[in-house]
Parts: sequence; C-alpha cells; structure tokens
Amino acid sequence: MSDFETGDTGKTDEADESLDDPTQRRIVRERYARIAAEAGTGKSECSSPGSCCADEGAEETETEGAAETAAQLGYSRGDVESVQGEANLGLGCGNPQALASLTEGETVVDLGSGGGFDCFLAAQQVGETGQVIGVDMTPKMVEKARENARENETVNVDFRLGEIEHLPVADETVDVIISNCVVNLSPDKPQVFQESFRVLRPGGRLAISDVVLTADVPDGLRADPDSVATCVAGATTIGRLEEMLTDAGFEHVDISPKDDSEQFIREWDDEVDVSEFLVSASITGRKPEATGE
Repeated sequence: MSDFETGDTGKTDEADESLDDPTQRRIVRERYARIAAEAGTGKSECSSPGSCCADEGAEETETEGAAETAAQLGYSRGDVESVQGEANLGLGCGNPQALASLTEGETVVDLGSGGGFDCFLAAQQVGETGQVIGVDMTPKMVEKARENARENETVNVDFRLGEIEHLPVADETVDVIISNCVVNLSPDKPQVFQESFRVLRPGGRLAISDVVLTADVPDGLRADPDSVATCVAGATTIGRLEEMLTDAGFEHVDISPKDDSEQFIREWDDEVDVSEFLVSASITGRKPEATGE
C-alpha cells in the first residue's frame, strides 16, 4: 500500500515548530473576523476562486468569485442561487452536502459555519421539521450569518458562538455533523471529534470535507500564521485522522482523497505549490447504534 493511501509521510504531522494553541486560535479568529467584516465591500480576501479562502486581489467581483469557487467545490448553480445575501463567502474545499444525504426532520450541526452557506442549504433539505445549528468561534462571523438568516427568512437555522472543540450543543441531540475545511484549523483535532461524537445520537453520522496531508509540510510553514489560517499548514495525515476518529468512538470511518482538488488547491499559495502535500478529502464516520441492556 502506498504512503498516499495510508497517509504516512514518514514524520509526525504535529511538528515541534507548530504555533501554540492560543496563538493558532487567535490568528484564525482574526482572519475570519476580517473576512466577515469585508464581505460585501469589494475588499474581501475571498473574492476569487480556489481556496479555503481565496487569494486577495482578484479581478472578479466577490459574487462571481464565490460562485466560481462553489462550482469548483461541487455545488450546483441551483445551490448557489438558492441562498441569498452574503452567505457564500468563497470558503471551503468541498461540498459536505453531497456526503451527508440529509433527510427531512433531521438535526444538523455545521462545525465552523462561517456566513452560513452550508447551513442554509442543509435547512432546505431537512425542512421546517428539522433544525440546523451553525457553530463558529468568530463573533463577527456569527453576526454576519444571523444577518444572512434574516435575509433568507429561515426559521430552522440557529447560529451559535462557540469553539468546535467545545460545542454549545447538548448530548445526543444531533443526527448529522457537517463541516467544510474547518477541522484542519483546530489545534486540538481529537477533541473536535470527541465533541462531535458526544452530541450525535446513536447511529448519527459525520460527513465533512477537509484537507489531508499526502507529504511532509515544507519547513517553516507550520509556524507561519498565514499558512495556518489559510488551511495550508494545519492539515493531518489520513492515517492520523482515522486514528482520531476511531479513538473518539466512530465506526465505518472512510477518508477518500479527491484527485480533482489539485486544480484549485495549487492556487492557495503564490509561493508554494501546496498541492504537492495537500489534497481535499471526504471524511465520513458513524456513531454506533445504541445496544440494548
């Protein structure tokens, strides 16, 4: 079996040079607060296709750039046009909606919900009898998402301020966990999966899109604030992610790299071809069904 399949890069993915946890949280919060504040001003860092948050200085308008990014990530034109306002900020590395197979009446939690784009799409699928909870640690982003909720006139979406390592959600109340290129930003990924497991009902499922390591991160990137905040330096190997999910209690874990993600991932950095060590992946798992006493 190849290193790509196992996720083994030959080194631990938590290098000594990594930023400490408080610093990592601070730089991520500051960056996404800036993105939320700049949405709709024409100054957004997410105005062009091709990244967890696209490069600065693109010629496209924010709307055009975000729509093009969404198409690259697997969203349909109907998905984009069905959500009003500034919910689609051009963020992400995949389409968790395609993995989740949501049904009417389900309760969904979106880890790192941003402007609410995935939440609003999920709300359409679960209907008025379902509920969608978006959790984000950036106050300005939660405020932006709530504005978008009013514009979209949604009644079944609730945006909550909180860290994905400490979800503001009760035990065993959720059917599905979704997320789009956010877990890589966490300095404590095992805790993210433990929290996801806690809030899921027995039989509940996790369906997220994120980036995974396929080779060693170049020297210096793990300690570079911009690389951490733009989803370049915080990724983990497939093997380590499988271990985290299994340790948290998930079964039927599947992590499937998306070969076609190379096209947009290589645009994430002007100086380094990050597609040489990063790939987008679909990550799924299920909480075991309850067993009778």
